[in-house]
Amino acid sequence: MAIAYYQPVTWGDLSKIFGKEVSRDTIASLRDVGFIASGPRSPTPGAPYTYVTTKHFLSAFGLETLRDLPKLEMLQDAGLLGEGGGGTEHGMFPATPADSADRLEEDLSL
Repeated sequence: MAIAYYQPVTWGDLSKIFGKEVSRDTIASLRDVGFIASGPRSPTPGAPYTYVTTKHFLSAFGLETLRDLPKLEMLQDAGLLGEGGGGTEHGMFPATPADSADRLEEDLSL
């Protein structure tokens, strides 16, 4: 779900979000089932690849657009995220980037 909220996101960014290294096997599995795809190269040094969710991801989770993702406050109220919006003691979701879903939908025509 972190990819959906922060896309386009690099593997390194995901590791920072979760506070530990994200397994490349996990990324490969998500790609294999069609939930994520490569996004634009990051403008950061080294231009790492980014990941984005796919239309298959939206369909599998009953979403029409990224705007249909539950608000982080709703997830927190449901007990699915820790206090202050963090999913772990490392702050899985410290803050949602402003208008990220809108920008991505425009960029990728989702």
